Amino acid sequence: MGSQGFNYQNNGQRLGITEPISLGGPSEYDVIKTNELEQFLADAGLYESHEEAISREEVLGRLDQIVKIWVKKVSRARGLNEQLVQEANAKIFTFGSYRLGVHGPGADIDTLCVGPRYADRLEDFFGELKRMLIEMPDVTDMHPVPDAHVPVMNFKLNGVSIDLLYAKISLWVIPEDLDISQDSILQNADEQTVRSLNGCRVTDQILRLVPNIQSFRTTLRCMRFWATRRGVYSNVTGFLGGINWALLVARICQLYPNALPNMLVSRFFRVYTQWRWPNPVMLCAIKEGSLGLPIWDPRRNHKDKFHLMPIITPAYPSMNSSYNVSSSTLRIMTDEFKRGHDICEAMVLNNGSWVELFEPYRFFEAYKNYLQIDIGAENDDDMLNWKGWVKSRLRYIVLKIERDTFKMLQCHPHPGDFSDGSNPSHCSYFLGLQRKENVPVNDAKKFDIRLTIAEFKDNVRSYSLWKPGMNINVTHIKCRDIPAFVFPGGIRPSRPTRVSVDSGTSVDVNVVDGFNDDTRKRKRDDDDVLTKSTVPRLVIADGLENNGVSVGKVNNDEIGGPVTSRDAEKLATEKLMSGPYESEQRVPQDFEELEELDNSNIQNRYIGETTKGIDVESFTTKEVATSKMMKNASDTSSCLQLNGSLEELEPPELDLPLPRAIHSTAASQNKPILRFSFTSLPKATGNSS
Repeated sequence: MGSQGFNYQNNGQRLGITEPISLGGPSEYDVIKTNELEQFLADAGLYESHEEAISREEVLGRLDQIVKIWVKKVSRARGLNEQLVQEANAKIFTFGSYRLGVHGPGADIDTLCVGPRYADRLEDFFGELKRMLIEMPDVTDMHPVPDAHVPVMNFKLNGVSIDLLYAKISLWVIPEDLDISQDSILQNADEQTVRSLNGCRVTDQILRLVPNIQSFRTTLRCMRFWATRRGVYSNVTGFLGGINWALLVARICQLYPNALPNMLVSRFFRVYTQWRWPNPVMLCAIKEGSLGLPIWDPRRNHKDKFHLMPIITPAYPSMNSSYNVSSSTLRIMTDEFKRGHDICEAMVLNNGSWVELFEPYRFFEAYKNYLQIDIGAENDDDMLNWKGWVKSRLRYIVLKIERDTFKMLQCHPHPGDFSDGSNPSHCSYFLGLQRKENVPVNDAKKFDIRLTIAEFKDNVRSYSLWKPGMNINVTHIKCRDIPAFVFPGGIRPSRPTRVSVDSGTSVDVNVVDGFNDDTRKRKRDDDDVLTKSTVPRLVIADGLENNGVSVGKVNNDEIGGPVTSRDAEKLATEKLMSGPYESEQRVPQDFEELEELDNSNIQNRYIGETTKGIDVESFTTKEVATSKMMKNASDTSSCLQLNGSLEELEPPELDLPLPRAIHSTAASQNKPILRFSFTSLPKATGNSS
């Protein structure tokens, strides 16, 4: 199969803010590997059946009928004349993965109802329309979330999950051919309407800005699956969500407009491995607009300077869709990009399969130490709300721990939750802990993070919709103590008797206060055994040599077709990152970063995703003072102890609420202190990822 020709323009307009890196078309190798990739994705069950596709279309048609009946009822209730009642209309739009064409079996459909100016959101949408839906026998699992950042109704219609948003625009009559891509649709719109419309406007703009929609869809489906398997698909916990991955893939499609998915996947990892964050990824130039809505611009907006991984939405008003990314999650994703790049390079040399790229990240074998966060509630409804709130706060504990340990101790949040199945009103979250890389081994540090954990729990308990029974418990556990219910089938994998390691970092945990000598000795013996023989570890290789693969130079014909050389591609990629924003941005520093986040609206800012009950929250004056004091309270051993501590992090449970007045009490001096002392691990010779 030869070159597909010069097709990176759309109606004479160049796609993207720069020239493409390569206009080269696919080689026979690309065609073969792309077919293999598509078959791999199909075998993984990522495509819905023809019958399910038809069922979704029927459900959307039914939903469109329902909202048209609803708006006529509203118009009559408002006392409008008969002509307006007859002309009354509402229209359903789709966005997200369904609109992009990358949804899988059983996936939710993100939908937007656009209604006229007299149809109110609370009284009519969350009132009358909700009552209509509840009365229908084919509607189940109704869960309205009117107070979310993007208000939404979640329900199932004929068994298909629907997330329904509402946008009230300034028109008296909604035409069937309404074009919501026009900026004028935002005229006089309230904030909730602007946010609700943004999902559709961004999705449609992405489809307009990619040169080949089919190649884009296959590549995006691949990258979404990869991100899920590698544990980096979750914007709430600080990774990336669906819209973020779509924007990253779309930019690669612009840079390689004639490439097939095989090459696009390879170039995705190559480009973003070289990317110098916080340079922004943009599909088009940012428009100022005539409506005065705020847009992303770090040169003028102070908070925008603190964004670590800006991925800018292409529709007005342009905003950073990856606001939640932290230094920890950026580091993890960068490592994953490097891993993907190495595997794609090795595939070319060895004509390898796609299996290795999609190997699941073995999170519970990656670290020696974890934090287990257990939450519970009285009933399923309370638990649903409580989970949404707690999950939205997980990135805060990551930031707080790194701040309070001067970024010597790093956290890796798992994006999912786990339950043993016996109690639906209980679940657990986990965070991996490790020493920061390149810290000298003999520079042993000790950290007391009890105050940090207590601050986090106080922050979580401040939930404005808290109800009796909503509880949270944070416990430090070791790898060997991870509960069995987190593993597939509830079966803990057997530990290897000998682990061959080449590189990595380890954190040893010692509880040194409040234990007698025998207890200390027994715990030291346990730690020694674990360290020497039984610790499963994950090593993210810096290069393919660490995975037992020797990589030589590869010419571009072998890789699959770009007419430019590897060096030319690298120079072109460097040029992409020399935009006007680079010199204006800077990486946030310690407390300043956390203070910015704590004072920001941490409701879900991402297109098409909502979380109930998340609202604006900030540190109290005393909390700020305490945090500032912590930054200056390090002794020569870097042990963070401010007049004692709050509570134990070791078992038994830590769920006793302690007022801040306890911080300076003498009683707290007698509690055991969790300290992390660091050891190094030798380098791995095998692929343990």
